Amino acid sequence: MSINEKDIFRDTPIRYLGYANEIGEAFRPIIKKIFVHATYGVAVSYVLTETSYKSKIQYDKPEPEGGFRSAAILSGDILLWQMLASVIVPGFTINRICWLTKKAVKVSKIKGPVGKWTPTMIGLLAIPFIIHPIDKSIDFVMDSTYRKYLQ
Repeated sequence: MSINEKDIFRDTPIRYLGYANEIGEAFRPIIKKIFVHATYGVAVSYVLTETSYKSKIQYDKPEPEGGFRSAAILSGDILLWQMLASVIVPGFTINRICWLTKKAVKVSKIKGPVGKWTPTMIGLLAIPFIIHPIDKSIDFVMDSTYRKYLQ
């Protein structure tokens, strides 16, 4: 992909599908688990779609840039990075933020709609603040491991 090309998975609103599980985790205190699990399905589908799309493009390039090995390495990179940076780490982070907030609300004896919605609101508000630090951390991990040895 050239510098001038727009990456539909990273530079368009499609990217927000990767954050679906964080929204699900933020709403976990007030919705049924099945809906939270469905948001993970959306996020993982986004990851798998990006992985397969970009891997196919890489595979179709002429050798030595393209081919099976190159596509397999790229697939692993995208899949690992996206699963860690878009699904696993942020999902866990928002889950713990909401859990901790729910405990704090309970200890504070806040009742009614404010008590019910506070963990969800704090979780939603936290999402923009956790994205870039998590992305940078996963970049560091990937650069120090997978990318160091396979690229």
